[in-house]
Amino acid sequence: MAKRRQRIGEILVGWEVITKENLADALEYARSHNKRLGEAAIELELTDEETVTKALASQFDMEYVDLDRHTVTQESIALLPEDIIRSHMILPMGREDGRLKIIITDPLDLETLDLLRFRLNTELSLALAPPGRVKEYIEKFVNPMTDEMSKTVASIDQDAPDLDVDAEALEDAEDADAPIIRLINLVIREAVRGRASDIHIEPMANRVLVRYRIDGVCHVRDEVPKNMQNAVTTRLKIMAGLDIAEKRVPQDGRIKMKLSGNQVDFRVSACPAYHGESIVLRILRPESANVGIAALGLEDEDNQTFQRIIRRPNGIFLVTGPTGSGKTTTLYSALQELNRPDKKIITAEDPVEYNFTGINQCQVKEDIGLTFARILRSMLRQAPNIILVGEIRDKEVGEVAIQAALTGHLVFSTLHTNDAPSAIARLIDMGIKPFLVASAIQAIMAQRLVRCICKECRIVDPQPDKRTLRLIGFKPGELEGKSIYKGAGCARCGNSGYRGRQGIFEIMTMNNELRELAFNRAPTSDLRKAAASTGMKTLVVDGRRKILAGITSPDELLRITQAEGIVESFADE
Repeated sequence: MAKRRQRIGEILVGWEVITKENLADALEYARSHNKRLGEAAIELELTDEETVTKALASQFDMEYVDLDRHTVTQESIALLPEDIIRSHMILPMGREDGRLKIIITDPLDLETLDLLRFRLNTELSLALAPPGRVKEYIEKFVNPMTDEMSKTVASIDQDAPDLDVDAEALEDAEDADAPIIRLINLVIREAVRGRASDIHIEPMANRVLVRYRIDGVCHVRDEVPKNMQNAVTTRLKIMAGLDIAEKRVPQDGRIKMKLSGNQVDFRVSACPAYHGESIVLRILRPESANVGIAALGLEDEDNQTFQRIIRRPNGIFLVTGPTGSGKTTTLYSALQELNRPDKKIITAEDPVEYNFTGINQCQVKEDIGLTFARILRSMLRQAPNIILVGEIRDKEVGEVAIQAALTGHLVFSTLHTNDAPSAIARLIDMGIKPFLVASAIQAIMAQRLVRCICKECRIVDPQPDKRTLRLIGFKPGELEGKSIYKGAGCARCGNSGYRGRQGIFEIMTMNNELRELAFNRAPTSDLRKAAASTGMKTLVVDGRRKILAGITSPDELLRITQAEGIVESFADE
């Protein structure tokens, strides 16, 4: 005699998820509202969708898939047309034993399962996942724009004579069905949804390259035919408020768009290049400037030092690093921490990328003589407690900033140097007197951004490259009993193994010895040794701590830092 299949209500009661009284209420609700028991239990808030789905999997003897831990790769998604995935709410996981393994949400929908077998002409192996999680996964990781973008490019390419459109046609924002406008909107929407920080439109000899920068690394998205170049650049320049007739000099503008209900700003730069104007859109997300100090990635010891520095009453705190290393985000986080009604904060920025309540932000306008130095001098008459100077670019700005620090103001600013000790030499090279540099600077922090290993596909690296480990300073035997991690690649991280970024830091706090060395114009190497002897952890050392914590990988740290002694290490082999 066949074993009777348990009912879902019996399973939920047996798991002690609901009581028998709850079950009676849910059954009554289901009958009166023409719903299934599981749906009724969820609507009555007796349990959640995940538990009901697990009960269904138990009832039908099916595998339950937790999409937080299992991966559906881009290769497996490619096994099914997107319209089937979306219309039937299913996710393919791959093939095994001649069957196509798919995730479904309703084991009782036999009609859909028969239709899928007919359309796909294959036997199916079924697994179960909550409908809400499957829908969320499809929205995030099944790209709805890939085919549409390819079709749009193809349709425009076939209709080449229509590309000589005038500016008025491209300026008509209501004509959203125009192919070029549709293409640009697709590119922008996809970049924003894909967490890109920049969109690069780069003309080449016979094509136009579209690239996205994601987590600091550029990825080629598509190639636009050369005959579309003028229309694409004209449309972008119109959106950014640039002069479409001027193609000989660089131009800067801004675009404001509402995407998925959120206001997104873009900083646009058009620069003349050999094959035409290269256009870059920097995507400005308000949440990226509001990460908070806790999310920067400072270790406990460095975090305590950082908190002490930003609460000093006067002096200069410099953050150094190359473009795109997160300097502005770090300083914004510090300002947000200090932004209180009893503090007056003024900033001089070029440009002002994010607006903050309670902070007075001034935009540099070189064309009318509103320079950093002029704004700084004006600031001092406004009696601020804290001043942020976007960047110390020359002697004049540096000297005014130092005077502000010496007259009782706390000054934050950035500088482009490779490490913290190099900032001293850089300021002196600008022409600022060594005694001013030595007396005004309180601390210098250098930083980089390293990509974080994707949490969804992080695995232990069984054989990390010994050469890489040696180059970043790990000594033989130092890693015994410790694990090194890497990303295997999954749909969530685009098979890169990385998702998101975090900072690595070195903080050099000035003391009497360092001030004496700065006053005497000591070489950077002496400053570095003195700082290390007083406890400064270098970028590479901080990176090694994050490797051992499973946050990043040795390859990523080597890529992002100029590890000392690399050349000598290669020469020894």
